[in-house]
Amino acid sequence: MSSTDNGTKTSTLITNIASLVTNDPSLGDRSPLGLIQDAAVVIEGDRIAWTGDSREAPATDNRVDAGGRAVIPGFVDSHSHLVFAGDRTQEFNARMSGRGYTAGGIRTTVAATRAASDEDLERNLTHYLHEALRQGTTTFETKSGYGLTVRDEARALRIAAAHTDEVTYLGAHIVSPDYADDPAAYVALVTGEMLDACAPYARWVDVFCEKGAFDGDQARAILTAGKAKGLHPRVHANQLSYGPGVQLAVELDAASADHCTHLTDADVDALANGRTVATLLPGAEFSTRAEWPDARRLLDAGVTVALSTDCNPGSSFTSSVPFCVALAVRDMGMTPDEAVWSATAGGAAALRREDIGHLTVGARADLTLLDAPSHVHLAYRPGVPLVTGVWRRGVREL
Repeated sequence: MSSTDNGTKTSTLITNIASLVTNDPSLGDRSPLGLIQDAAVVIEGDRIAWTGDSREAPATDNRVDAGGRAVIPGFVDSHSHLVFAGDRTQEFNARMSGRGYTAGGIRTTVAATRAASDEDLERNLTHYLHEALRQGTTTFETKSGYGLTVRDEARALRIAAAHTDEVTYLGAHIVSPDYADDPAAYVALVTGEMLDACAPYARWVDVFCEKGAFDGDQARAILTAGKAKGLHPRVHANQLSYGPGVQLAVELDAASADHCTHLTDADVDALANGRTVATLLPGAEFSTRAEWPDARRLLDAGVTVALSTDCNPGSSFTSSVPFCVALAVRDMGMTPDEAVWSATAGGAAALRREDIGHLTVGARADLTLLDAPSHVHLAYRPGVPLVTGVWRRGVREL
């Protein structure tokens, strides 16, 4: 428990931690992960109150023995699409049999989502949130984008906002099928009446800047309109081809450019010299048999990198950050340390959050206990359910 019935905060010591990832380079081994061996951590209320050597731990109200296991910050999944109905099994099967991936398959989910009730959409959302929690995710962002009408986009965001503060307006996922012959009219809707209805529920505005979706000029108009309503930009950028998405993201100070698969040297330089995080989504490449993003190139250039699931029914139907960590290490040139940092502190940076993604005094008490002595096992033992405990806001939920 994080507090007593009279509101007094209680404290909990988690001790006998084989290795503790703090993501504070001033601690432990002084690496970016700030690894502390034979560690302990104290939770008070919903915050971290102390970290350090287990032999120096202060007295607390409660005590948990980690049993020589590793503790890491809760995963921060900064890119997902969880308000939807139906699935696209047949499309995935066809793709694995040789058909290519394009942006157009979204229309199948749009039809199913429009036909679903609010209750069905929320039930589906909470199902995948619980699934993600069991795999160590304590913070998630999620988007609209499968309604593409004023009513359906607003209700998607209203449903999402009941479960997370990190809600993104993505009316610009694709041009609505209702406006297939008049994309300009749909952009006007997205930047006008739809934006007005959706902005009260959202923190972010996003656009799929890609062939088959929205070009650079359309994307600029949509993101600029969102900013004028107080929404901060994020961009689906350079997933399927080279294009203006990454440069536009940096120019508009977007929190993240997501996918970043096809990058020029100028794109990499722009990311390295700006605040925009490159959010890599290896589940999408796995599920579409596409070219892997080159994380090594980005990291060596000094770009801040996040890892996320992109959980959606079409191109990346996984809620497992550990799976994405393993893919990033195996196929994207990341070390295990870099992948874990990117899935925790990197995700927090992609959401411009300073209270999560690390385990230092004052941070939110979001922790994941692994049934392993080291975070490296997330990549070393791919597919094995290693998460054996999760605390969120100081409360043990698993």
